[in-house]
Amino acid sequence: MTLAEVPPEVTTAGAATPEFERAAAKAESRRGFLLAGPAYLYLLIFFAIPLGIVFAYSFANRNRFGEAVFTDAGFDAYRRLAAPIVRDILFRSLWLALLTTAICLVIGYPFSYYLTTRSSKVRNILLVFVMIPFWSNFLVRNYAWRVILGKDGVISRITDFLGLGELEILFTPSAVVLGLVYGFLPFMILPLYASIERIEMSLIEAGRDLYASGWQSFRRILFPLSRPGVIAGSILVFVPSLGAYVTPEILGGAKTTLLGSYIVTQFLTARNWPVGASLSFVLMAVMLVATIVYFRAGGRNL
Repeated sequence: MTLAEVPPEVTTAGAATPEFERAAAKAESRRGFLLAGPAYLYLLIFFAIPLGIVFAYSFANRNRFGEAVFTDAGFDAYRRLAAPIVRDILFRSLWLALLTTAICLVIGYPFSYYLTTRSSKVRNILLVFVMIPFWSNFLVRNYAWRVILGKDGVISRITDFLGLGELEILFTPSAVVLGLVYGFLPFMILPLYASIERIEMSLIEAGRDLYASGWQSFRRILFPLSRPGVIAGSILVFVPSLGAYVTPEILGGAKTTLLGSYIVTQFLTARNWPVGASLSFVLMAVMLVATIVYFRAGGRNL
């Protein structure tokens, strides 16, 4: 907004008045809203409306033909989530997601710290290695692990050559965890690296000068300062691991059904849309809680 667009009464002697500043702020706000309009429209059409439809279906009922109807809508679908099979799948998914997150943290933290202590040239090369898996399709990578872990795969042939017999990992929870760790490890490394890289290493040197051991320096200086990266990386690994579908389907088989596979089954096979929709919203609630925890723990400063 220019001075020519503002009424004369909001300026005095060529100086901006509070009225002028408020008018300029409103004009800037309108301009920002117009610029963001396409993004708002995109989110409304492809996110808000589909989410509202799924939310409505979570309160629907099934008729005798298996179709979702909205007569006598209620919480029946949510009550069915207390069934033993759903509880088993939920606990299995939580356990594997937590295990995946813990393994990624144990592997990712030392590697991220190592990155920050290297020269810029070596650091850039290692970061490229971290990003290389994203250059291929996620589905292709999981099928590659299926070949590696199969009965005739590389690992099985090596163990057989060493006289240990054929190692059958495929279609087990171990194969699922291995695939999830491989797929989501970069999501742990990158936030940790961004957080540790900001830490003044002189603080750790000062701690060592005050006769602190390596473990004490890590526990009292390095880890607390890198906590935002730990929280961010943990959430970025835990949330997709909890709702993973591709990896459990390819590497786990029918014996390792997780939440993502069960939701897809309810929609496409069992045609029980209300249960699938209700379980989807429970999963999204868990993700929302994790995001709130992240921001409350200082994730905005990452």
